[in-house]
Amino acid sequence: MIQPHIQCDKVSKMVLLPGDPQRVDRVGSFLDDAVVIANNREFKTLTGSYKGMQVTVTSTGIGGASAVIALEELINCGGEYFIRIGSAGAVQKDINIGDLIISMASVREDGASAMYVNKDYPAVSDFEILTALKNNAVKLGYEHHVGITRSHDSFYIDDEIEKMEFWNKKNVLGSDMETSSLFVIGKLRGVKVGSVLNNVVLYSKDVKDGVNDYVNQKDLAQQGEDREILLALESLHEIKISRDGSF
Repeated sequence: MIQPHIQCDKVSKMVLLPGDPQRVDRVGSFLDDAVVIANNREFKTLTGSYKGMQVTVTSTGIGGASAVIALEELINCGGEYFIRIGSAGAVQKDINIGDLIISMASVREDGASAMYVNKDYPAVSDFEILTALKNNAVKLGYEHHVGITRSHDSFYIDDEIEKMEFWNKKNVLGSDMETSSLFVIGKLRGVKVGSVLNNVVLYSKDVKDGVNDYVNQKDLAQQGEDREILLALESLHEIKISRDGSF
């Protein structure tokens, strides 16, 4: 049955979840036989293969609410393993533009996951995916950080700087808008979800300055995006082989 928002009825078991629809095309450049199979609202879906492994890529838009819609409908279409490949703003000073942040758990400052279960329920990565992401980041030689991230619902709140200072002192690595929702709903639905984020904003920068950094340091940010894509693909491929044997 075609899902109402993503407009798909069947997808691969292995799924990548970028936020930006344009990043779907970027992932497609790393795949063989990449074909866009649906494009509706913020949800653009492409299928292809990586080293013989079938992969689906679906954009989730901005925020937990739309990300959860995508996840729920992709599960209905056959998705089992999901890795978010997104961008983040650093909450620690030693995280540079283009560094990768591998989330092992996320602070639940989103609203979408709270609609499913109260905030005593943790937002944690699937261990198999987390381990694969960490091991392959080392193997590929990518600069990376593993730890707690934070997901929120707005960049433009009045006390954003104070919030960043608070979470900096709690050793949170970076902020995004989707990871916590995806982790929670993934656990509730019994599928495997991980998240790797490309850092595009240095800590203690205003959001608007961060956007300018993204433009001015495009090469570093683009390198980070390419690396998170390859890291996610290699990690899913490793999991596929470990579960099903060689192709």
